[in-house]
Amino acid sequence: MSGATDPRVAEALERIKATVGPRGVIADAAGMAPYLEEERRLYHGAARLVVRPASTAEVAAVMRCCAAARIPVVPQGGNTGLVGAGVPPEDGGAVVLSLGRMNRVRAIDPANFAITVEAGCILADVQRAAAEADRLFPLSLGAEGSCQIGGNLSTNAGGIAVLRYGNARELTLGLEVVLPDGRVWDGLRALRKDNTGYDLKQLFIGSEGTLGIITAATLKLFPRPREVETALLALARVEDAMALFAEARKASGDQLTAFELIPRLGLEMAMRHVPGVGDPLAAPARWYALIELSSSQTEGGLRPALETFLAEAMERGLVQDGVIASSSEQAQALWRIREGMVESQKHEGGSIKHDISVPVSKVAEFIVQATAAVEARLPGIRPLAFGHAGDGNVHFNLSQPIGAETRVFLARWAEFNHIVHDIVRGFGGSISAEHGIGRLKREELPRYKSPIELELMRKVKHALDPDGLMNPGKVLDP
Repeated sequence: MSGATDPRVAEALERIKATVGPRGVIADAAGMAPYLEEERRLYHGAARLVVRPASTAEVAAVMRCCAAARIPVVPQGGNTGLVGAGVPPEDGGAVVLSLGRMNRVRAIDPANFAITVEAGCILADVQRAAAEADRLFPLSLGAEGSCQIGGNLSTNAGGIAVLRYGNARELTLGLEVVLPDGRVWDGLRALRKDNTGYDLKQLFIGSEGTLGIITAATLKLFPRPREVETALLALARVEDAMALFAEARKASGDQLTAFELIPRLGLEMAMRHVPGVGDPLAAPARWYALIELSSSQTEGGLRPALETFLAEAMERGLVQDGVIASSSEQAQALWRIREGMVESQKHEGGSIKHDISVPVSKVAEFIVQATAAVEARLPGIRPLAFGHAGDGNVHFNLSQPIGAETRVFLARWAEFNHIVHDIVRGFGGSISAEHGIGRLKREELPRYKSPIELELMRKVKHALDPDGLMNPGKVLDP
């Protein structure tokens, strides 16, 4: 452990403990364990302490102590990330700073359609607070019951409603950030227009805790939906999906909230492993589109518009069959297919993950080309291409061949990453659409970022964190 005998480090740790009090420190191995491992268990770290401050002032004081003693700091939210960004290094020299106790809604301004919350607020609680004020906070993803808004912002989270409302970046009006030296930048402005120089908040959104610690945010709210319609449509070819998407946007008056692509393999996996998931249609199809329309009007005319759209799509041959939910329970059952597909993959053996994006018009072409490439490399591999096709985000996961040895299959992770990511680059896409870089894709980044992009990123990092103490080893190779 670096600095284990350094008296400055020991003194700093004692000051940190005094600052946050007994409730704000976890030092025993059992208590720290959940903070040292990420959800996929790909990375296991070690730490001197887990610190759980209760206020921005405490975060700032902790950062000043760490800066003075050169102790690295790993910010952590709900620890639901999928690229290892919240796990400390294995050398045990860092402090994990968990924001979970900072979970207050500081203010809500319904007339300005804005809410200010602390970084440790659970995403579902932010949604609930907005709903209680008759407003909508639209960020929605599978981990919303446990992920924290600070982590959502630090990774620029996406989710199911990006095509209508945007990523976390587009939903943020202002931030409060503790800098690596312990100073606090108060940028909690609730303005839609502020053209006074560099938009500093954008530096910290998506930076994965490598530039500073987001402690609070002012977020955009929207009118609460009064009418929601959900449908599952069966497609013969993936190539028909994006034509269907374009037609759905037009037919709904651009009130399309979600457009999720589901392959038959994903539905079958979910039916095998997730209770309550069934096939809602009479005959199997190769592909499905799960679509949702929403309106803030009580009688927005979405149902007849959706019925007309479905009839015309079937007449044109874009859709083979479809079902429109007739109740909220049926809508939830359709969404359960999408959620169950993710849950079921772990029961099918090893899965090599890809979270990529390409231009929306190229989604189907990417899936066809990438599928052919991985099947040629490993016959029997089971590509599972699904996700937020309406915003160009495809989760191109590869399940191991039936009967294969999981360890041997997962050892080829980098090999298949290169195959898939090279195809993504050919389409002008991104190797990380919404999960971030963290440690998982750090070595890949130089293959797909230009030298000048990496140079600019390093200059920003050095300007804000010259000692390299913030979340070391994440995003950029140290």
